[in-house]
Amino acid sequence: MTREEKSLVIDNLTAQLAENNVIYVADLTGLNAQETTALRRACFKANIKLAVVKNTLLSKAMEASEKEFGELPSILKGNTSLMYAEVGNVPAKLIKEFRKKSDKPILKGAYVDAAVFIGDSQLDALAALKSKNEVIGDIIGLLQSPAKNVVSALKSGGGKLAGIIKTLSEK
Repeated sequence: MTREEKSLVIDNLTAQLAENNVIYVADLTGLNAQETTALRRACFKANIKLAVVKNTLLSKAMEASEKEFGELPSILKGNTSLMYAEVGNVPAKLIKEFRKKSDKPILKGAYVDAAVFIGDSQLDALAALKSKNEVIGDIIGLLQSPAKNVVSALKSGGGKLAGIIKTLSEK
């Protein structure tokens, strides 16, 4: 690879890192061709972009990026693949689902909305993350709950008041 080609790859990786807020770094070593194809298909169905990258080029792209990747450059050893997604927990769920058939892929680390996760032990925490839409739905539900209670209390209180007035008027 010439210097110009490497520079172009680094620029492309830097652009990809800037565009995406959900980036998973995984190790696919040990997957055969059939398993790799199955993983790529599962990623495509889940709207996840999967790319195999060179560690040195990715490290340089992370340095050139405006984002703070923390300790992620230190884990770039061996076979490295990037998974880009729009929702923070989708790649983790896909990896957990894929591991039911195989012990691979192994999660090296992840960058999710400025939070850095290092190591395969973080997979369960990442899978449990709620998406932005789920959090918004929870907040709206919490905000609507007191309003519904007030409305129902007013309705029931109005019925009691009308009943008392009717009883008094009949006497």
